[in-house]
Amino acid sequence: MKLVDNIKASYDELINKVTWPTWSELVNSSIVVLTASVLIALLIFIMDLGFKNLMDVIYKIVY
Repeated sequence: MKLVDNIKASYDELINKVTWPTWSELVNSSIVVLTASVLIALLIFIMDLGFKNLMDVIYKIVY
């Protein structure tokens, strides 16, 4: 019986208590996430490229 009560409470919360975003809020949030993801990916790419170049210099000195 507890399982049925839990499911009913979850359904009630999803229908009556959750505030779903509007379409424009959803689009704006998606744009923010996409922009942040691209910027972080570019930052990691630049750091990786710099580390690769540094390691190439070190390997040329050692070998």
